[in-house]
Amino acid sequence: MAVHETGASDFGAILRRYRNARRMSQLDLANTCEISARHLSFLESGRSQPSREMVLQIGAGLLLPRSARNALLQAAGFAPAFPASPLASQALGPFRAILNEMMERHTPNPALLVDRHWNVHEANASARTLLAALSGNGGEMNIVRMLTRGEHIADVIANLPEVLEEMASRLQLEALEAGDDPVFTALLAALEGAGAKLQTHEPRSRRPIVPLVINTPGGQLSFLSAIAHFGTSEDVTIRDLRLELLFPADDATRTAMTANVAIAAPYSSLPLATTFTEKS
Repeated sequence: MAVHETGASDFGAILRRYRNARRMSQLDLANTCEISARHLSFLESGRSQPSREMVLQIGAGLLLPRSARNALLQAAGFAPAFPASPLASQALGPFRAILNEMMERHTPNPALLVDRHWNVHEANASARTLLAALSGNGGEMNIVRMLTRGEHIADVIANLPEVLEEMASRLQLEALEAGDDPVFTALLAALEGAGAKLQTHEPRSRRPIVPLVINTPGGQLSFLSAIAHFGTSEDVTIRDLRLELLFPADDATRTAMTANVAIAAPYSSLPLATTFTEKS
């Protein structure tokens, strides 16, 4: 496939942003990719047009996720190398079945499926109840936005400053892995802004593991989080998903969840980012 001049120009600009996000000089990246710094400079300036193999080589040298490598290929005028099947597609049916089984087996504890930008795509019944409390039933299905936008959130999460700080640290690492991603930039800004409003001058020691402590009418519930990634697939959609499993952090929470205590008023359904209905 031929690469048009505008494609080469777009490729160079995007390559430069990814390289800068990785804090790599042209010489660093050239050495990693085993090409000359002069050739890399020509690629960034648009004076040279990359081959498909060269784009893939550079994407690997930058340790870009597959979605970013696809974007780099498209900017250079090539078709994506990695599939990105819709989550509800027939092709991902076996994967959805595994996810559903994992979430149901985790009941009565909350389990939710999110993408790399923390949009919720699916949740078990316990997690839907928790999400209703976090969102105020306002329809927001992005975890970061829930934590930073709702005025009620400090009444729901007992240790909100800790949770915001931990979430910001997590997103900083994920943003570094993703490279140049404006969505991560916006989410981080929201977290930092919300955290700044809650800052106090009182010293606070950091715990090795930060729980999520939820206020309920029956008392506090405390959870620890474990996140499962699916890194063996070549499909961009699957690799961008993670399954977050919340476990009781104390005996009181374990007893309460086993007794199916209500975290908030029950809601029969919540508008998730996608539906989990199989499509042909």
